Amino acid sequence: MPFDANRRDLTVGVIGTGAMGRGIAQVAAAGGMQVLMSDSRPGAAEEARGFIEKMFARAAEKGAMTRDEAVGAVDRIRIVGGPAEMKSCQVVIEAIVENLEAKQKLFAELEAVVTPDCILATNTSSLSVTTIASKLKTAQRFAGFHFFNPVPLMKLVEVIDGLRTEEWVGEALMAVGRRMTREPVRLKDAPGFLVNQVGRGFTLEAAHLVYEGVAGFADVDRVMRDVGGFRMGPFELMELTGLDVTQPASELIYRQFFEEPRYRPNLIMRSRYEAGVLGRKSRRGFYDYDAEMKPLVPAEPRVPAARPESVWVSPVEAHGHAALAELLSKLGARRETAAKPSSGALILVTPIGEDATTCAVEQGLDPKRTVAVDALFPMVKRRTLMGTPVTGAAYRDAAHGLLAADGVPVTVCRDSPGFIAQRIVAMIVNIGCSIAQSRTAEPADIDKAVTLGLNYPNGPFRFGDVLGPDRVYKVLSSMHRIYGDPRYRPNIWLTRRAKLGVSLLTPEP
Repeated sequence: MPFDANRRDLTVGVIGTGAMGRGIAQVAAAGGMQVLMSDSRPGAAEEARGFIEKMFARAAEKGAMTRDEAVGAVDRIRIVGGPAEMKSCQVVIEAIVENLEAKQKLFAELEAVVTPDCILATNTSSLSVTTIASKLKTAQRFAGFHFFNPVPLMKLVEVIDGLRTEEWVGEALMAVGRRMTREPVRLKDAPGFLVNQVGRGFTLEAAHLVYEGVAGFADVDRVMRDVGGFRMGPFELMELTGLDVTQPASELIYRQFFEEPRYRPNLIMRSRYEAGVLGRKSRRGFYDYDAEMKPLVPAEPRVPAARPESVWVSPVEAHGHAALAELLSKLGARRETAAKPSSGALILVTPIGEDATTCAVEQGLDPKRTVAVDALFPMVKRRTLMGTPVTGAAYRDAAHGLLAADGVPVTVCRDSPGFIAQRIVAMIVNIGCSIAQSRTAEPADIDKAVTLGLNYPNGPFRFGDVLGPDRVYKVLSSMHRIYGDPRYRPNIWLTRRAKLGVSLLTPEP
């Protein structure tokens, strides 16, 4: 069915004028489209139009658009009474409350009003597109059109094909999204769509780490910023979005995937959600806040003055051995190079996916002198180390003091397969590969969506290729073996490419 996304009189209806709806209306008007806005709450649409007018005026002041362009964009926005006045629209986008019954009722009203070739789209972030459309007579012209908040700043929009969506509908929404100056990605309907699935790897694995007692909230955030390269740590992110948003979405995705272990929620998040300890909006969350709403973050631990007399580095992991040996040389450490450590040497291991205990036992090393160092990531901005449950305090402190000798901060966590960054990044990669394996979206689109929608330093496939698919596979398979938890089983997409020695972006004909 022909659809011209560039026609001058293209009219887009937006129902629901909260933060998402008004953002969608703003980018549609900026893209030269006519916009009809409505909201069930009296005065809400007028408030939204006033807000959009201020945003355009501000953009004109900053030189992002001319004053005439700003006035013209506002003039293209018209407020209407409701669905009954959307007949002239070629596309209608719903952005109301996340309630299945409410959405289905609205679209039933719209279906009876708009023309047969009008596209009906939902901005839902967590409900199934196919389920919302299930009671429509014309489900073939229905699709998901999922924007991200704040819409004018977040360039990504997910175009989601439901089970009965016709091809032309998704193509039309891709074109409409581009006219709105968004970066659209196309995918099939799936719980959490694309971005929200991958995001679970970041937040849920962090919660599991803290629940196990591996590290505290601040330590995890510091490691993921300094070691993983993320703009903010997982707990900082949840503080910003609020657990009243994150926790219900996490549980919904878990249930919709028939309790797939990769998406298993955690009691740390659930208990805070139920107690109303939601983050910044409640002035208390994973962090407490002062009167100026600055988080009260625990101070970095004191760097011990102790230094080891000599250090022996396990050669089992060649990559880690080489990286750590180079660093120790720069730090001026006295490194032993014999096949076995001397009786008093500090023993350093560089596991991939294993804990310090497993390394000590399987390599026949003294667990009281063994300390593990995460050498999978660059040890430039922060270093992470952990001992076994019986590592002597003197040896742990000596390792800490040595590795912090050049001023780079060190995070000491408790023994854990995969440290902190290895665990979280491996889960992000694994979920990305799972999305590709299910043919929900193409690998390149998954990476694009994650970097644009979540602001991660890399998408899952780029992360995997930078670290090495074989190493990411080893992190997951080692964790799976040690924990015995199917949560950590490597996805078959990742497994095959790791074994073949090819990029995770390698397509399958």
